[in-house]
Amino acid sequence: MPDVQALVNDFVFKLKRRKIEGSHASARQTAELLRSVVSSQRVPYTNQAAALIEAVKVVGEQLISANPVELAVGNIVRRVLHIIREEDLSSTAALMEGLNLSGASDDDNDKEEREDRPTLSAAAVAAAARSTLRAPSLHTLLEDIPESAVAPHPSSSGGESEGKSKSAEKSLKSRKLKHDVIEAINELIRDIDTCHEQISEQAVEHIHHNEVILTLGSSRTVMEFLCAAKEKKRSFRVFVAEGAPRYQGHALAKELVAKGIQTTVITDSAVFAMISRVNMVIVGAHAVMANGGVIAPVGLNMVALAAQRHAVPFVVIAGSHKLCPLYPHNPEALLNELKSPAELLDFGQFSDCMDFGTCGGLPLLHVVNPAFDYVPPKLVSLFITDTGGHNPSYMYRLIADYYSADDLVVQRRQVSGR
Repeated sequence: MPDVQALVNDFVFKLKRRKIEGSHASARQTAELLRSVVSSQRVPYTNQAAALIEAVKVVGEQLISANPVELAVGNIVRRVLHIIREEDLSSTAALMEGLNLSGASDDDNDKEEREDRPTLSAAAVAAAARSTLRAPSLHTLLEDIPESAVAPHPSSSGGESEGKSKSAEKSLKSRKLKHDVIEAINELIRDIDTCHEQISEQAVEHIHHNEVILTLGSSRTVMEFLCAAKEKKRSFRVFVAEGAPRYQGHALAKELVAKGIQTTVITDSAVFAMISRVNMVIVGAHAVMANGGVIAPVGLNMVALAAQRHAVPFVVIAGSHKLCPLYPHNPEALLNELKSPAELLDFGQFSDCMDFGTCGGLPLLHVVNPAFDYVPPKLVSLFITDTGGHNPSYMYRLIADYYSADDLVVQRRQVSGR
C-alpha cells in the first residue's frame, strides 16, 4: 500500500517535529489515517480481524514512538483496535444466531419449541466482552456448537456450486467486516469533532449566576464551556492565571473578553492569594489516566492544591479521546517532556553563566522547563466529558468501555529466530 505508507511516513514526520499540536488535532488525524489503513488492507478469508489488528498495530507502533508524550495518538490506536475486536465479535454472534435459526428451521413441527429457545444476540455478546475487557475468540465461541449445526447439508446442486457459494460468502463477510469497522471509525471521528459541543451543553448545569471561576492557561474546551454558559445568560467572572512561561492565559483572556465575559488576568504565583474568592476551578487536561489522575499543563498541580486547601471544587473538562487506559506507573506512559530553555531565559543575557569552559566543562546554570504537571485523583472533584459528569473513582470503569485489555501495549509479537 504505497499511498497509505506515504501518508503514514508524513504523519510520523509531523509528530516527530511536533508540527501537530493539541490532543484534538492529533486524535482526529490519527483516526483518519487508521481509517485509510483499514480501507486499503487486503483481508484474507480466515482470521480477518487478526489481519486488521496486525495492520493497525504496525502503524500504531510507529505513531506512538514518534511522539510518546501525545497520549491521544495511542488512545485512538487502541480505540480502533477495540473497534475491530467488537465488530468481529458482533459478526461472530450474528453467525451463531444464523446457525441456530437454520438448524431450528429443519423441523417445522418444533416451532413452539424454537420460540422458547433463547438466542444469543450480538449486543449481548459485545456487552459481555466489554465487561471482561477481553473479547472471546471465534474458536471459543464456536467450539460448543453441535456438529449437526455446523456440518454442511447435502445440496442437490453438487460440490462445485457449494464451493462457489462458500467462496462468495467468505468474500462477503470479509467486505462486511471492513465496512463495519470503517463505519465505526467514522463515528469515532464524528465524536471527536462534536466533543466540545457535547461538553458545552452541560455548562448551565455547573455554572451559576454571580460565580467566580478560576482557570489556568488556554484550553479550547474550557473556552467553549464558559462561552456556552454566557450564551445561556449566566453572569459570572473568570480569573485567568497567565500560564507562564508560554503565557497562553493571555490569549484565553482576549477570547473571553471578546465574548463579553468579565475577565481578570492574574500571575501564577497569585493563585493562592486569589483562591479564597473563587467558587470553582475549571481547567482542561492533556490526558486523563486510568486511575483518575490528570496530565495537565504545568502549574495546575499548584492550582489543585490551592483549591483543596480552600475547599474549592476542582473540575476537569476533557473529551473522551483524552481518556487513557494506562496508569501513571506503566512504562508505556511517557508523562512529560522538557521544552526549550529559551522560553525562560534570554541566552544573550545569560551566556556568561552557561560558559562550558569553567568548572571542568560543566555550566553553572541549568534550565528546566517541563511541559506538564500530574494532578492526582484525590485533588479532582469532578470530570466533565462528552458523556456527562463523573467522579474520579468511576473513570477506570468509563475508560474500560473504550479499550480492550489485549491492546494496552501496542506492540507486535516478535518472532524469535533462536
